[in-house]
Amino acid sequence: MKFYSTNNRSHSLGFGAAVEKGLAADNGLYFPETIPTLSSEFINNLHTFCKEEIGVEVMRHFTSEDISDEELKRIVRETLDFDFPLKEVSKDVFSLELFHGPTMAFKDVGARFMSRSLRALAEERESVVLVATSGDTGSAVANGFYKIPGIKVVLLYPSGKISHIQEMQLTTLGENITAIEVDGVFDDCQALVKQAFLDEELNKKLALTSANSINIARWLPQSIYYFLAVAEARRQGFEEVVFSVPSGNFGNITAGMIGAKMGLPIKKFIAATNMNKIVPDYLTSGVYSPVASVPTISNAMDVGAPSNFVRLTEMYGNSHEGITHDLEGYYLTDEQTKQVMKRCYEENEYILDPHGAIAYDALLKSGLANDKTCGIFLETAHPAKFKDVVDDALGIKFPLPEKLKEIVSKKKIATKMKNSYADFEDFLRSNY
Repeated sequence: MKFYSTNNRSHSLGFGAAVEKGLAADNGLYFPETIPTLSSEFINNLHTFCKEEIGVEVMRHFTSEDISDEELKRIVRETLDFDFPLKEVSKDVFSLELFHGPTMAFKDVGARFMSRSLRALAEERESVVLVATSGDTGSAVANGFYKIPGIKVVLLYPSGKISHIQEMQLTTLGENITAIEVDGVFDDCQALVKQAFLDEELNKKLALTSANSINIARWLPQSIYYFLAVAEARRQGFEEVVFSVPSGNFGNITAGMIGAKMGLPIKKFIAATNMNKIVPDYLTSGVYSPVASVPTISNAMDVGAPSNFVRLTEMYGNSHEGITHDLEGYYLTDEQTKQVMKRCYEENEYILDPHGAIAYDALLKSGLANDKTCGIFLETAHPAKFKDVVDDALGIKFPLPEKLKEIVSKKKIATKMKNSYADFEDFLRSNY
């Protein structure tokens, strides 16, 4: 399997080289030359396989040239080493809880798969992983790469724009993990990372790669839990599934849509956003117009220029008609989001985080769930990671889980930096 740049189809690399490169030299994202079709025998019997078997079957088509079957089994086993429960919240509407991993967010899957893949692929030269985070990416990557030999991680996050718990998760590890607090927004952090990849002189000195969802080893394994959810829905007697996905940088939902292209039977996808509604607006108008992001209570979706949008259009040959056939858009204001959280708690005794709340409401409003079709929304982070928002919306004092209590008591270690590429470049040259 080769992966080409979305800016130049003639520029292609194998899985290992694309993982190590992260972003193509022409600023394109890597995309598979062909999307494999999984066998009907596998798809029809999905509910009979364990999660490791499903993960290996999904990923081996992308990795086989560079990672052995035995190595892939080990990577998948370590990646999926926690539960992915499907919990019914209201009639025929289920929460796919993706927060049972070490940092209590869905990004544990991609971060763990990538860190183990990079370790398997690593040459003698030390890799420097650059990551821009709007919250959960940073903590998942920090945890996934913590103390892995031969890999240093540099995390950039926007000062004052992520929750206290998220900040403590990514600034308290030390060792091979460095956190940089940028005076700006997430899009500024992402721009600094991309500029570093395009700096030819810097790349001669350092082996840079990215652990954002632009990296195929972060992006593609997210498709696995869509297969796991469909398998569980089958076990519960449902024939069709609709997925509603909290969407910011659009890596998560496009990974699910790749799964559908591979043969996973999914009736519809819903992209649920906050007021950074660039993609819902595109779905309505056919015009894609990135704008500066605005801060919201669902901060992980505060993205004004979603990097993975190009993968969405690539998947459908830039056909707006094709995209809108499979994808709906939905968005809420902060006040509406809090109202949904409160109503769900009162009616179902289920606590939503502010991202999952929008996806949940999108399913209810879509009317797509019925006796044979289940609606599944992705609960992408534990509500305790947004304790202040949850407490305010529900009028309660939500207790922190033990693993988060331990983190908030630690000392923050972060380097403050202006939104300046010159400063960032100097930092990298001086420290690595």
